Amino acid sequence: MRFAVIQFGGSNCDRDAHYVLSEICGVDTDLLWYKEGLPRTYDAVIIPGGFSYGDYLRAGAIAARTPAMKDITAHAGRGGLVLGICNGAQILAESGLVPGVFSINAYPAFICREVYLRVDQTASPFTSLYRPGEVIRIPIAHKEGRYVAPDAVIRELEEEGRIAFRFCSMEGDLTPESNPNGAMGSITGILNREKNILAMMPHPERASEVILGSEDGKKVFLSMIGHIESSGST
Repeated sequence: MRFAVIQFGGSNCDRDAHYVLSEICGVDTDLLWYKEGLPRTYDAVIIPGGFSYGDYLRAGAIAARTPAMKDITAHAGRGGLVLGICNGAQILAESGLVPGVFSINAYPAFICREVYLRVDQTASPFTSLYRPGEVIRIPIAHKEGRYVAPDAVIRELEEEGRIAFRFCSMEGDLTPESNPNGAMGSITGILNREKNILAMMPHPERASEVILGSEDGKKVFLSMIGHIESSGST
């Protein structure tokens, strides 16, 4: 089993993700400069957080148009897992690999703090180790993290069970106060139709050790590992 973490100019959570996967989860993981593309076959690809290309034009817009994304799209087309975190989620949306966009927060300021999330979908390679409706605590760090999509797309996500995470209160309620960026439907984690791509704004790699204050994010990576193992990959 081997994971890849893609580094773009401006990525700043790449080594965090690499550390969690290799040192905490014990997975062989390569750090790849985006110009390398995917030089070999990988079981999963992580597009980490940061500010690729300085967030010029729109967050993730330039990175989405690099040749590396052709390799990542082909990898996903073969059923490989792709996880986009924060700027990675923006890149996936800009690439059209997930629907909707991550726009400027309702209050246009950078938000960096812990939030509560409700796990709405556990039948996915990224969330299978969570309980349905489980409330978890994970940090966010973004200015352009407000999920926006046409009403028809939101209904489709609902009907197809493609909403992985929503902002919520400590009790799991969806309230205006618990939605830090004004995301539609409090949505902050979405899956593609095949459920092998997840775009999420919160940072699970920053909630993967007790010393960081929460291990709730580690189950995202462990769910991926378990899915790959159960599918017969080594």
